[in-house]
Amino acid sequence: MKTNYPLLLLFILTVFSTSSKAQNKAVIGSWKGEIELPGAKLEMVFNISEDEEGNLSTKLDVPQQGALNLPVEETKLRKDSILLQVPAILSTYHGQFITPDSIAGEWVQGGQKLVLNLKKTGEVKIIKRPQTPQAPFSYSSEDVEYTNPESAFKLSGTLTLPKNANKCPAVLLISGSGAQDRDETIYEHKPFFVIADYFAKHGIAVLRVDDRGVEGSEGSTREATSKDFAGDVLCGIEYLKSRKDISPTRIGLIGHSEGGLIAPMVANKSEDVAFIILMAGPGTAGDSILLEQTELSAKATGLSEQAVNAKLFVIKGIINILKTNDDQEARTAAFRKAFTGGMYKMMDDDKKEMVDKQIAAYNNNWFYFFVNYNPYPALTKVACPVLAMIGEKDVQVPPKSNLTAINKALSEGGNKNFKTIEVPNLNHLFQNCKTGSPIEYSQLEETVSPDVLELMKNWIFEVSEWEEK
Repeated sequence: MKTNYPLLLLFILTVFSTSSKAQNKAVIGSWKGEIELPGAKLEMVFNISEDEEGNLSTKLDVPQQGALNLPVEETKLRKDSILLQVPAILSTYHGQFITPDSIAGEWVQGGQKLVLNLKKTGEVKIIKRPQTPQAPFSYSSEDVEYTNPESAFKLSGTLTLPKNANKCPAVLLISGSGAQDRDETIYEHKPFFVIADYFAKHGIAVLRVDDRGVEGSEGSTREATSKDFAGDVLCGIEYLKSRKDISPTRIGLIGHSEGGLIAPMVANKSEDVAFIILMAGPGTAGDSILLEQTELSAKATGLSEQAVNAKLFVIKGIINILKTNDDQEARTAAFRKAFTGGMYKMMDDDKKEMVDKQIAAYNNNWFYFFVNYNPYPALTKVACPVLAMIGEKDVQVPPKSNLTAINKALSEGGNKNFKTIEVPNLNHLFQNCKTGSPIEYSQLEETVSPDVLELMKNWIFEVSEWEEK
């Protein structure tokens, strides 16, 4: 649900023909350009250097997406042009040297042709993230580890504790989809670090944990499902209960995006969950969210109706395969047929490998579970207090359909202590925004709206009848 946009991030740059030593010297340096996307611009910086043997070496930065020093496989030049190929995403770039310091070129991807002109420069755009906490801190932080006995995977995280903590309340943060670190870092934003810092300053301890396979945690996110992650969260609750400085009856959960799907699962399995906060958590089934997300995200970026319908056609086909095939091998065969028009067996090995990499993004345990899972039944069983928030401009977990479903489910289950809020002007990351498009995430300096931080903190003390310290 939380979509990471890999456009232009994973490049394999190949330029055909040789170049002279003089030309190599002339091209050494930083080359910067912008791709103009619907509703936004994406900056790329190619840093070209020369090794001791005179061979060119290139690293790629995409500052807005938090990607730095990405390796470039090969760099070669023609006399007056440069040709870049990206087989993994079926893309090419061809540029002509207009002057020694400028290249005029065209990027071709998915049938779209986009202008990409590069200029040699020593300047690189600095990304500002003013909310990222900076030392010294008025609270303490501990690196912690514990093990999920069912999976035997070690999980690593950070526990922030208010000053002089003594039986204080605590929350465990649950990240959105994808392999997330403990700060839920995206485009150099660190929303979980921001939340932990704010809460610790107001008397609430926070445990934030690396997802499976990230940093200090073992396992793999792709091989696991939301149910597996719920087991990891239960282990986190047990760890918090073991701490003498934390009240075992004052432990709550805050789940963002997929984390908001996981939190109700956990609350239904543990009586130790005092409350849950759903930040852009879903109330409708995965297939419905995926369709609505695809349409709204495409429209927010300014795509034509024809382009939007084309994206929906592809997603509907993917969903159909995932919902009509229980066996993974059967799904693989169906995907190969759909992605290649039945031509897979006639392709060479390189093209087959490319197709299979694309299929792997959809044909895995996590995605299969997500498309087929409906959170509504779990929500009807949640008995603890619930705060569900979704941004007005969220195009990934749309507010109206999901908040309506959450409200209905909690009411149907007899929960008397819940609140659902559509927060004005915020996107999926709870940033103040213009369109809500994921393209904006990297361009906004705000990480989490201060109003949302205060709203969550005040609600926790209100429903729990605790006094803020």
